[in-house]
Amino acid sequence: YIDGFNLYYGLKSKSWKRYYWLDVERLANRLLLPSQTLAATRYFTARVMSTGPDDAGKKRRQDIYLDALATLPGVSIHYGDFARKRRRCRVCNSSWWVYEEKMTDVNIAVKILADANDDRFDAAVIISGDGDLVGPVEEVRARYPDKRVAIAFPPGRHSASLRNAANGYLTIGRDALRDSQLPAELAATNGYPISRPAEWA
Repeated sequence: YIDGFNLYYGLKSKSWKRYYWLDVERLANRLLLPSQTLAATRYFTARVMSTGPDDAGKKRRQDIYLDALATLPGVSIHYGDFARKRRRCRVCNSSWWVYEEKMTDVNIAVKILADANDDRFDAAVIISGDGDLVGPVEEVRARYPDKRVAIAFPPGRHSASLRNAANGYLTIGRDALRDSQLPAELAATNGYPISRPAEWA
């Protein structure tokens, strides 16, 4: 269960742009114990909204990346949304619109509880440092005591409350990211070629 924006901002906080072209299925496999088998990889995100010329490049790069993830047979992509919110300067009282990603934590909560109920996993790994996920982690552990939930913190992301709610935790390191990159060139599901964005080199 991968919190896409939490992972992205963790990489960004480290200036690890070179690892944005991430094969999340390969990364998930690296987090498992030798005795475990990856059942599925769920990636949670929202489509970036382009509000001006500065955002156009972000949207283009995200679209390319999501097309690349869609080629991975074991990965399902779950979309939230962006909400528009007005912010106001306390000093000059001027205001402006900002866009905030919404629903990722809710979508992860719904899916992990549904998958636990349907007995789709014995152990779940959540890649996130979002403390809002404490509730669903505790609920899975309380309702399904035979199941385990571990947290894999993205670089630069951590939540003590989330760590304490889980059965175990780790921090994703540079080696795992470096060794879990997509090919620089691949074919989209419709056959068109996809290339790693040059800005991510």
